[in-house]
Amino acid sequence: MEIYNLQHKELHIPRFSAGPGQAWYLFGENGSGIERLIDLFAGRLEGYVADHLELPENPGILSFLDQQRLFEEELRNDDSDFLDRPDPGTLVREFLPNHREHRDLLLALGMEGCLDKGYRQLSSGQARKLLLLGVVLGGHSTLLLENPYDGLDIASCRQLDDLLQLLPQRGVTVLVTIADLSQLPSWAENLAVVADGILQDSGPVTEVLPRWQARAAERARCRSLGEARFRQRQAAREEELIALNGGFAAYGDQRLFSGLHLHVASGDHTLITGPNGCGKSTLLDIICGDNPKCYANDLRLFGKKRGQGESIWQIKREMGLVSPALHREHRVPGSALLIVLSGLYDTIGLYRRPASAELREARQWLQWLDLANQAETPFRRLSYAEQRRVLIGRAMIKGPRLLLLDEPTHGLDEANRQAFLDLLQRIADERLSTIVYVSHRQDEYRQFFRQHIRLETYAA
Repeated sequence: MEIYNLQHKELHIPRFSAGPGQAWYLFGENGSGIERLIDLFAGRLEGYVADHLELPENPGILSFLDQQRLFEEELRNDDSDFLDRPDPGTLVREFLPNHREHRDLLLALGMEGCLDKGYRQLSSGQARKLLLLGVVLGGHSTLLLENPYDGLDIASCRQLDDLLQLLPQRGVTVLVTIADLSQLPSWAENLAVVADGILQDSGPVTEVLPRWQARAAERARCRSLGEARFRQRQAAREEELIALNGGFAAYGDQRLFSGLHLHVASGDHTLITGPNGCGKSTLLDIICGDNPKCYANDLRLFGKKRGQGESIWQIKREMGLVSPALHREHRVPGSALLIVLSGLYDTIGLYRRPASAELREARQWLQWLDLANQAETPFRRLSYAEQRRVLIGRAMIKGPRLLLLDEPTHGLDEANRQAFLDLLQRIADERLSTIVYVSHRQDEYRQFFRQHIRLETYAA
């Protein structure tokens, strides 16, 4: 692959080359031009000129949108309504027909034991690894992996690194995009950086990384939280929000966790961590009422035992939520502005005319999210990272008593991720909401968290 003097209205590449068997990490923040670089390598970019251009033919591509498409296809094929049990979905081995020839790759990702699982039995991290294996086993000479570390816990990231080190040994050229320099593995040799629509720097990591770490530190010092105004809702007194005693969850015969005691009062901001597949998302589904185990468990919400006649909408009015599942459900038409506004009504899409004050508040949230110029853009035309930021605004806009966040920083670059964590600090300081935050990352702990639940302690 060789590129000389490529010009596009959103991207300029003075020079870039990647040879067979090389692994390149491509770093760029949201809006930097990295999206157009991905489009170029994937053969989707139009309207450019170049003095010299050699691109890979038929590269294998992995993106967040691929996972969304696979989820929607599995949703269409769900036969649970016609069976006497939940339909587990397509078996993993059916997605990987030639898996027997690549046992070392399955072992590298820890997926050999998942071959007889159905797609809907996989955790979000395992689903990501399944897609990755599907691309890797496709026989491509070049692979383009878009933010593959997002959604993976530490152990899974190490497994991914093991896999990526194997591929160049087989002569495969690997291009990996990252939105956070901390995701750069210690073994990486080549790094390219995109900023302000230009491929600014490329070469050995030992030369490129120090220059861009210094620049990132300077930008972080200059970044502010913006001027968005948040709904001022102070808790009049400390009150019980969640009381789960001896909590448990299972999928079929597979127990995810048991004996879990979780007590959250107003102001008890809670961090929940654990490896992929231990039941973190299931726990939030139980709290939200989106899992039938919410009735089997000894669970009280806002001081009332679940199953005492309250409607699910009465409960959800008091909650804001961001999760991968909610993201997948947003397949409806609507602009970024309308999606943020829908958070006021707890709907997927907007079906009523908002008040002018509500419109102003939604626009202020989009401004803080650096998406003010995308207010009228259809949600599905935004990048995956932009969609996730819009859903963050959707959760925040109603100032909920309880803010449930399931891996909310997926798809955000380091600057936006730190700004979001700074926002949570502000919410905690001003007592605007009580935060329950699920994360597989080890670097998202902040001092405002009053308790840390390590869910692997309860895994059975």
